[in-house]
Amino acid sequence: MAEQIKVIVFALGNEEYGIDVDKVRTIERMMPITRVPKTYSFIKGVINLRGVVIPVIDLRGRFNLEESEYTDQTRIIIVAVGDMEVGFIVDAANDVVDLDRDNIDSPPEVVGGVKAKYLDGVAKVGEDRLLIMLNLAEVLNRGEVAHLEQLED
Repeated sequence: MAEQIKVIVFALGNEEYGIDVDKVRTIERMMPITRVPKTYSFIKGVINLRGVVIPVIDLRGRFNLEESEYTDQTRIIIVAVGDMEVGFIVDAANDVVDLDRDNIDSPPEVVGGVKAKYLDGVAKVGEDRLLIMLNLAEVLNRGEVAHLEQLED
């Protein structure tokens, strides 16, 4: 029997992405973000979540996708990257699915405009649904993590 993992499903545009539920701390509604000068354009700033300052990244900007207006569906997914927490702004986060590891294939070079280095694979869910699995270690490279750690201080 294949190993099962639980995955949080979120949307960016018309594509659905997945993050292993073990890496997700919480999912929050959109909230005021304090801009921080001299940061990467995809780093929107920081939020104060229950007394903890958390850097926030717009995944659309990170993946060079067209930016869109935030809506009532927009969410900030707080994930653990190493020993740090980071918020990812996504269009919607509305599902948790169980996946067999066997149903996750290696990623093609580019999926929906997102480079393969950011991806862990593509998961088949049911007959006609594909989930793009994120590689959190690559979404934030070491230099960017160091930059974000400075924002927390």
